[in-house]
Amino acid sequence: MKQEQTNLIESARQQAEGYFRRGEYYCSEAVLTTINQLLGEELPAEIVKLASGFPVGIGKSKCLCGAISGGVMALGLKYGRTEPGAKMPANSFPRSAELHDYIKEEYGSTCCRVITAKFEDFASPKRAEHCIGITGEVAAWVMSKFIEDGVLD
Repeated sequence: MKQEQTNLIESARQQAEGYFRRGEYYCSEAVLTTINQLLGEELPAEIVKLASGFPVGIGKSKCLCGAISGGVMALGLKYGRTEPGAKMPANSFPRSAELHDYIKEEYGSTCCRVITAKFEDFASPKRAEHCIGITGEVAAWVMSKFIEDGVLD
């Protein structure tokens, strides 16, 4: 992998983590916004609105990890379809499933409740840092797959 590509992956990680850490965006919003920006704003910045209901496991229900939701939306920036009835792009389902499986392997689950269970206080700084790290990991993973698949302009 070229140094420029490695830097782009690390930029995705740091930018997404920064958004979350500073309280500017939650997990899903941070991932989608970061990837959209690093792609040169494939879609208008208002796209973040689509990700706003996913944090804390979909509307604070602590179900599917918001970072994963944001990652799947970010994958759609390159692997999504735009026309009704159009053929699904080849990498859409496989890459989304790979992201799911990657996080499940790394953290033992894709469920926010399970991933954060070791933290007695959900509002604790330690839990926040844990989720910030996952958010950065997802953004980096998405960018690495875009590089691997050669879909960056």
